[in-house]
Amino acid sequence: MTGQRLNEFPLGAKTMLVAIGLAMLAGCATRPSPDVLNPVHLPVQLNASLQSDEAASSRVNVLAATNRNPDTARGGFGSAWADNLTYEQYAFSVPPNRKDTAITYPTSRPDPERQFVVIQRKQLPRDAFVEEALRSTQSDGTVGIFVHGYNYSYQEALFRTAQIAADANIPGSPILFSWPSAAAVAGYVADRDAALSSRSDLDSLVTSLSASGKVKRIILFGHSMGGFLVMETVRQLKLQHRDDVIDKLAVILAAPDIDIDVFRSQLKDIGRMPIPISLLVSKDDRALVASSFIAGERARVGRLDIDDPVIREAALKERLRVIDITSIQASDGLGHDRYASLAKFGAQLASFESGRRSSAGDVGAYVFDAAGAAVASPFRLAGRVVGSQ
Repeated sequence: MTGQRLNEFPLGAKTMLVAIGLAMLAGCATRPSPDVLNPVHLPVQLNASLQSDEAASSRVNVLAATNRNPDTARGGFGSAWADNLTYEQYAFSVPPNRKDTAITYPTSRPDPERQFVVIQRKQLPRDAFVEEALRSTQSDGTVGIFVHGYNYSYQEALFRTAQIAADANIPGSPILFSWPSAAAVAGYVADRDAALSSRSDLDSLVTSLSASGKVKRIILFGHSMGGFLVMETVRQLKLQHRDDVIDKLAVILAAPDIDIDVFRSQLKDIGRMPIPISLLVSKDDRALVASSFIAGERARVGRLDIDDPVIREAALKERLRVIDITSIQASDGLGHDRYASLAKFGAQLASFESGRRSSAGDVGAYVFDAAGAAVASPFRLAGRVVGSQ
């Protein structure tokens, strides 16, 4: 079905495809409860080893900002919209010898050899959160913000951020921005409304970090519907004439669940960005087939086909980097979570993204080869992206 349009399927096949896709998005395993956010006291010897310099890869720190309502009874966050942002800081122990991006959540008897485990958790006031984010800024002044997609609970988004941080092995504490997703398969429309309602809160977070001269670059990474929220936030910043903030942004959209015409309108309002927007796409993303069906069979940006001459021309005209990541392994059976597997190539991707100003030589169509080769688009529009192991 690679490359097929949704409207080429008979109605019954389309309905079944969407049903299967949504069921797979829901996941087969039991979803984690807020209990996984409770810090675990590891054995003294193991905890000491996590504090050592040699064990840096066994521990990751994550900062989180959310506009979800606190669930005080269970210690987590729900799906209703809060009036204010809540800021938290986490430390995770990372299981050794991970073979893929699957996350094993802690149980009543946590096993740090197999499971990601929260070992520290602290709520922070806003100023302390910003200070902590600045303290953990990378040596080149880069800070990264991850914005999750549809059907995510707070704890799922947090553990995914920890997995990405562990696999990317980039210094500093990544920041999760968690908007109030309903974390339900049937919540697609509600999630879109929640994403739209979160623009000002993400705007506030980005603006707060940008205000520091220590921050030279903010990588704003949005997955799926989170990419829609990212683009709406950048558009809002542009309409506010906050070019001082936009000039620091490196926007990466992974499998963006954005209507193509809506995206074109967003680009028109935003205009040319100093660092070109990057799109991580795959034409066999079946989760986006489902969202396209829900949206009246309208095409999604995350399924762009870089072999299409129209797409190649548009990438150059709009000064975008469209990167085909089909070769990256997916674990969800839908090809929608490739971004998580891409994390192990984080250093290469970050070097490609960061500090590059828009020019004729770094926009266009690319292919990311997970086998370790540097592969240009078949039409050699704009160089190549390297993936090395």
